Amino acid sequence: MAEEKESERYIVRIAGRDLNGKLPISHALTGIKGIGARMARNIAIAFEKQSGVNYELPIGKLPEEFDKKLEEIVLAPQKFGVPSWAFNRKNDPQSGESIHFVQNELDFSLRQDLQRMSEIKSYKGLRHSFGLPVRGQKTKSTHRGKGPVVGVTKKDVIKAQAPAKAGAVPEKKEEKKK
Repeated sequence: MAEEKESERYIVRIAGRDLNGKLPISHALTGIKGIGARMARNIAIAFEKQSGVNYELPIGKLPEEFDKKLEEIVLAPQKFGVPSWAFNRKNDPQSGESIHFVQNELDFSLRQDLQRMSEIKSYKGLRHSFGLPVRGQKTKSTHRGKGPVVGVTKKDVIKAQAPAKAGAVPEKKEEKKK
């Protein structure tokens, strides 16, 4: 019993991310950016086929030698039989393949897509570059908090007038000499 407690890890590092060791493998993988619940379950099932470890086992109870195998499956699920419909990058414009990106690769690909859309001056690209809503939302009453405040607030006006009043010298009326 004491040996089991020692082998349990509370934090497991997979794909550059610390995961909760108390959660099952299929649930803990959702802590990685780019992996949702359905993709996490597909990866966990592929991991079970490769290693023989039940995918409902808490990830902290996995021996450390399995971490590398799980990380390989997370970073390249297409090599381990995960269905392509679960990937977040179907028919990539550059390679034409279905790929699954996680973490920084996902951020980079999104940035590249937005840059490409703005360069070709597509509607979506222009809306993104102007900071406006892209998917047809109304803008009359919403999306107003995206820019700086326009106008003068009362506190700013009082501060601006205070030094002018304090440093002002009272004007003397000139007397006429006869």
